[in-house]
Amino acid sequence: MPDILRDLESIVGAAHVLRGAADTEPFVADWRGRYRGAALCVVRPAGTAEVAAIVRLCAERRVPLVPQGGNTGVCGAAIPDASGGAVVLSLARMNRIRGLDAHDDAITVDAGCTLAQVQRAAGDAGRLFPMSLGSEGTCQIGGNIATNAGGTAVLRYGTMRELVLGLEVVLPNGEVLDGLRPLRKDNTGYALKHLFIGAEGTLGVITGAVLKLFPNPKSSATALLALPALDNALEVFARLRADLGDRVTTAEILSEGQLAGVLAHVPDTVRPLETRTPWYLLVEVTDTLPDTDLGANLGAALEDALAGALEAGTVADATVARSGAQAAALWKLRHSVSEANRKSGVVIGHDTAVPISRIPEFVARATAAVEALRPDARVVAVGHIGDGNVHLVVILPESLRASGEPLEPIAHAVNGVVHDLAVSLGGTISAEHGIGQSIRAQLAAFKGPVEMELMRGIKRLFDPHGIMNPGKVL
Repeated sequence: MPDILRDLESIVGAAHVLRGAADTEPFVADWRGRYRGAALCVVRPAGTAEVAAIVRLCAERRVPLVPQGGNTGVCGAAIPDASGGAVVLSLARMNRIRGLDAHDDAITVDAGCTLAQVQRAAGDAGRLFPMSLGSEGTCQIGGNIATNAGGTAVLRYGTMRELVLGLEVVLPNGEVLDGLRPLRKDNTGYALKHLFIGAEGTLGVITGAVLKLFPNPKSSATALLALPALDNALEVFARLRADLGDRVTTAEILSEGQLAGVLAHVPDTVRPLETRTPWYLLVEVTDTLPDTDLGANLGAALEDALAGALEAGTVADATVARSGAQAAALWKLRHSVSEANRKSGVVIGHDTAVPISRIPEFVARATAAVEALRPDARVVAVGHIGDGNVHLVVILPESLRASGEPLEPIAHAVNGVVHDLAVSLGGTISAEHGIGQSIRAQLAAFKGPVEMELMRGIKRLFDPHGIMNPGKVL
């Protein structure tokens, strides 16, 4: 047994250093089956001190280290390369809620806590942690922070970057940066935490976090709208914001092709409207006042706002959930899109964002460009219209896997036309998923040389030996 394996076992115990192929398989491939690597081993620490010892050991031996949370990402950021020389660092055992203070409206957690676990802990205290993702039962807080996750509540609450108050991070030399403070205001120099949010584990290992909490909503209303055209989504969104203000928490678009894919491939899903249109808009409004206070009945207020849109023809049909079960059924349609797409064929996903006003133009032009490039492609779309983040999903026939035609050149060409268009419209090639290994090669083409050199300089400063998640981002 190599010395480093013996030394890792001395840190975490032999039971938590996984080496066999069967044991390491869940950690060396992503859930979509697109990225696969190999690992020297998978090590599962129980606390920050063990993480620090592992990192120090890997730094001394110059052994690459790949931090991994719930392994729910789509860019391959948590997957080791094929060399088999890297140690995968799984944070799954570090899943303690360290503390919650209602006066601070803050919760302190281990990085290995799942998002759903944090949501429940906040809810038990009468508070809300608003991050919401389809993978929330599996994804971990450390991974959410490392990728600056977005989700469906960004419109009202912001991305993970806005939800983090403080971080605990093990640096590439094994030192621990302790910034676990619940302060809203701290103007004492550089805001170091922001270097690690969205860095995908390339600058250090996030082991703990202090997160913002909010008052728990006491009333909500959810509706699905059928739209004749994508332009109508912008008009309806503007009307809802004018009528209901910041109560509009979510505004999610789905193309008919995306909805049909969910209905075809995800059990216990039902088409909620008889009217079929090219586009649908899922909206949710929430308030901390109960429906009985101040006459603020959110369901009625939402219906009033939609009545004008129906009369104007910007909405062809609509259904407003009458119960929590009906709202959950509508939300299942949205949260099941990744599962449905994976079952539909070979997926090339995108995480572009453009100015909200350019969304219809972007989707129309990008769809046409992809279909011209790959006539066998089916293009669907889903996204967060309130922040301009549109996921254009290209689904190729399953037969492509057996054809022998390599996927990477196809993905590169498809990504190229979609990304070029997004940037030309004032957008970005990644809004919430990150860079990972999937679009690393394209990053330099969409960032200026000054930005790229600053990023490389930060990487060299923090990780001079290049052991932290090599091959990702840069």
